[in-house]
Amino acid sequence: MTEVNALADTPWRAGVIQDFARSELFDRTFEEGMQLVEETAAYLDGAGRHDSKILSRNAALSYASESMRLTTRLMQVASWLLVQRAVREGEMPPEAACAENYRMAEEAIGDPAPIEELPFGLTNLLHRSERLYERVRHLDRRMYVESPSEEAPRPVQAQFDRLTAAFGG
Repeated sequence: MTEVNALADTPWRAGVIQDFARSELFDRTFEEGMQLVEETAAYLDGAGRHDSKILSRNAALSYASESMRLTTRLMQVASWLLVQRAVREGEMPPEAACAENYRMAEEAIGDPAPIEELPFGLTNLLHRSERLYERVRHLDRRMYVESPSEEAPRPVQAQFDRLTAAFGG
């Protein structure tokens, strides 16, 4: 049993997954992700084709590379969001969503193209997709990878605990 699947067996993990899938945060993230996928497809099939034709040879190669990176990033995000929606709709149990093949991987960075040579339409989509990808990756880690004991530190509670220990309670 993998570490992720071991975590999936806890009621805590299933509850977190289901709560997120039913949340307003999920609704907003899903909407933003799907809208960005549609906007990217429309740009790459429309204005982006025109934009790429007027670029220098090197800039056109960078455009092709960055558009592939963009579409790959967005397909990973869309896939993750669709898994969460399947959990929400009861089409997939939360435990199944914990499978390693549904996790958000560390994005392969490589050498990014010089942005100043790329059209604004593409660079705008690249920046927006990077921000969305990082947010979804953060959610993925919090929901599926980190254990409950890895919760964010609670400094105020730590201070109360020290006071209680020092003065009794």
